[in-house]
Amino acid sequence: MPKLKVGIVFGGRSAEHEVSLVSAASVMNALDKEKYEVIPIGISPEGRWLSSGEALKLLKEKSSLDNQPEHLILPDPRKKALVPLDSANQPQSVDVLFPVLHGTYGEDGTIQGLFELADIPYVGAGVLGSAVGMDKVVQKELLRQAKIPVTPSMWFLFHEFAKNEKKLILEAEKKLRYPMFIKPANLGSSIGITKAHDRNELIASVRLAGEYDRKILVEKGIENAREIECSVLGNDNPVASVPGEVIPSNEFYDYDAKYVDGKSTAVIPAKLPTAVTKKVQQLAAQSFKVLDCSGMARVDFLVTKKTNKVYMNEINTIPGFTSISMYPKLWEASGVGYSELLDRLIRLAIERHRGKQNLKTTFEPKKDWYR
Repeated sequence: MPKLKVGIVFGGRSAEHEVSLVSAASVMNALDKEKYEVIPIGISPEGRWLSSGEALKLLKEKSSLDNQPEHLILPDPRKKALVPLDSANQPQSVDVLFPVLHGTYGEDGTIQGLFELADIPYVGAGVLGSAVGMDKVVQKELLRQAKIPVTPSMWFLFHEFAKNEKKLILEAEKKLRYPMFIKPANLGSSIGITKAHDRNELIASVRLAGEYDRKILVEKGIENAREIECSVLGNDNPVASVPGEVIPSNEFYDYDAKYVDGKSTAVIPAKLPTAVTKKVQQLAAQSFKVLDCSGMARVDFLVTKKTNKVYMNEINTIPGFTSISMYPKLWEASGVGYSELLDRLIRLAIERHRGKQNLKTTFEPKKDWYR
């Protein structure tokens, strides 16, 4: 049988651009070359699309892209290909797309909308699941309605803070108390997230988060909590991996602790009572379904040390795929190796696409009333 042509989409216009490059390298190295023809599709921080075999190298080295051929995916279901901007080059057909884009314009439903219009199967959540998975404020509201335990929080628009700083600070102190976590509503990899222990830190933290998003989330800090993560795989009937515990090198699992200093450790499987493990797995799969996810997600929890109370913290619809990333490591501990995991994700993408193709997208009225 011919090899399946898999387009790996990476880079992008996001503060998580560098993380995406490392994830993409791991995915491309692990894909079975006997089964797949790997097509690198790099997106520069400025939004330029590259489809040469050197795309990853060029983006990592921040090389000049002026003379590099550009290809785009068109929102035209007849094409199903990377179409060159230079007519001298030929279109490159693609069977399935594997976005390894973290953060803005990659994990938030925007590029998934393009893939839908192009009618090409793609790995991971659709437009809605990606959007609510990225927006931590909307995500929490949906989870609360589904009776899934989340940390107490409040949110506001950054321009409201500029006008009513004192009022919002007092409201946060009364409702949540210190310590608090302040987050941009739409970003990942702990970028822009800080922990505030007093009023001065809270004000500075909100201003930092406001550099990344117009919407600010403030959460109550859960003291003496363990950071537990659980991977989910599937479409309509998702399954959860064994949970793992992250022991961060810093006060919390910030960007440096995740990627830079190399000092954070992971305990897989997490040393939890059996009932708590089952609770985490059940809530992970439930959250995945409530937020209309598909393919994959990593669900993060906080579990109190004394009482083992479980809080769902957030979901990541395109989790990291680096060599140290928890998503593949948790599945490996659950009996699914890296290459097999990629195989399953690609099959799930094709399965989901076929299911959508069976749905009607046209309707014939009794008469042409619109003419």
